[in-house]
Amino acid sequence: MARKNKTAPEARQALMELKLEIASELGLDKIHEREDIDPVIREVLKNGGKYAGYVGGYMVRRMIEQAERDLANRLK
Repeated sequence: MARKNKTAPEARQALMELKLEIASELGLDKIHEREDIDPVIREVLKNGGKYAGYVGGYMVRRMIEQAERDLANRLK
């Protein structure tokens, strides 16, 4: 069954920027370049690998924090 993409293009871009920002903050943006990591693991990391859920979790947390701040500002 095909999944319908309901995300607006401008929102997709913002989410990608958030993902890259969080990955960088977590030190995951360049981890695949480290020489002390097994080449197979390095390739997995370069292509997303096991950190995708980790970064996704931080993205959700950050979006919730932003929504809470926005709501608090509206109620002032």
